[in-house]
Amino acid sequence: MQQSTITIQVELDEKRVPTDIQWAASDAGEGQFQKAKAMMVSFWDGADKAALRIDLWTQQMMVDEMADFYYQTLMTMADTYGRATQYADQVEQMKAFAKEFYETFRAKQLANNKA
Repeated sequence: MQQSTITIQVELDEKRVPTDIQWAASDAGEGQFQKAKAMMVSFWDGADKAALRIDLWTQQMMVDEMADFYYQTLMTMADTYGRATQYADQVEQMKAFAKEFYETFRAKQLANNKA
């Protein structure tokens, strides 16, 4: 059996707010850390039937980047759900929500820029 390890390093300031996030996967070569401004990690606890999550973002993460991050995450979650279930109707619902979410964000940004 093969094994892969993902390492995440988070640097915190004195208030325990992330200032730097880096990650590396053993499959990508040892010591090849990549920077990230945000991360979401979810685990499914089958015994408790509960999602366990770690959501972190650095102070450098801009609001427009956060909207892009969420939009892309929602779209890929829809794709993953579709591959697992073959429920194309729900995949389309999720993607429609993601698009509406992003369009609403863009409208807010335009309104804020005009103000």
